[in-house]
Amino acid sequence: MGPLTGIRVLELESIGPVPFCGMLLADMGADVLLVDRPDDPRLGFERERWSDVMLRGRRSLTLDLKSTQGVAAALALAARADVLIEGFRPGVLERLGLAPDVLLANNPRLVIGRMTGWGQDGPLAARAGHDIDYVALSGALHAIGRAGEPPVPPLNLVGDFGGGGMLLAFGVLCAVIEANTSGRGQVVDAAMIDGASLLSTMFYGMSAAGAWTERRGDNVLDGGAPWYACYETRDGRHVAIGAIETKFYAALLDRLGLAGAALPAQHDRSGWPLLRERFAQAFRTRTRDEWVAVFDGSDACFAPVLTFAEAAAHPHPVARNAHIAVGRVVQPAPAPRFSRTPGEVRRPPPERGAGGRAALATWGFSAADVASLEAQGVRFASGD
Repeated sequence: MGPLTGIRVLELESIGPVPFCGMLLADMGADVLLVDRPDDPRLGFERERWSDVMLRGRRSLTLDLKSTQGVAAALALAARADVLIEGFRPGVLERLGLAPDVLLANNPRLVIGRMTGWGQDGPLAARAGHDIDYVALSGALHAIGRAGEPPVPPLNLVGDFGGGGMLLAFGVLCAVIEANTSGRGQVVDAAMIDGASLLSTMFYGMSAAGAWTERRGDNVLDGGAPWYACYETRDGRHVAIGAIETKFYAALLDRLGLAGAALPAQHDRSGWPLLRERFAQAFRTRTRDEWVAVFDGSDACFAPVLTFAEAAAHPHPVARNAHIAVGRVVQPAPAPRFSRTPGEVRRPPPERGAGGRAALATWGFSAADVASLEAQGVRFASGD
């Protein structure tokens, strides 16, 4: 029984940050009902579901929101929900006949979470884009990468997930808490450009204080400092060090065998190239796993750079049960952890329409109600 048990979420099928948000809510106990598009190959959503792990924990029904009856069915579903989340471009929900004012008139307590890249308004609101574009315009992408080289996209972690899905989940839950006091729902406008910018907050302060430059690879936290960087080992793998504090830096030098060497001072920027060269030479003398043994028990802020598969098998995450197997896929377990009401993955990603009939019963729809929704286009998986 997770901390969000009892909260009903209607999720309109989308990609990226919206299903990630739905996963976070479902992991924590929310009853997330996924409204899938009809299974039409022409729509480009015919991929297999078993590996679409962000859809874990849901039940599904299918509905054509472009039909008049489909909109009526969606309104009936939204009337029983606490939250609706969607990831359409601005204006699409309105054109479908599901504008926020319509939804709120139908269910005044409904929280409507709207996820976009550019936001619901502004000169770029209607323009297409992907994670990399929103992160670029936020300023965050410019800061990531090596000196003298182009910026490096940080996967889609900063836009889609950290600045998108997590921001949407946070906003939705803030609005749910407020609705419990006011009795009124509202619209949550979550934009990836805003989220990526918000994740960069610390660097605005550092820049104002003269502790951050806009030259990529020139700063303490962007790989510019030789003691906060990754190094290649003898076997072509890599290790990461983050020895910022003086005592941790001393531990680093000790484990590298450089404690007594004539080296520039840690914070002497003119000596950073030499420090980097000496660290690189040292790390190339052993394999990655040999360095793991050397640094065992040390506070030098050292870690091996692991692949996803290696991370799932590492003794520390294993001891914390940080990964679980759902169906055929090993994947991260729900987080954060709660002492009394832990989250869990209740079911694998649903096939289109799977579990929807049972979900409607849980939501209080009678057999007659379900029959009426079916007449309006709601469909369930075969045998559901």
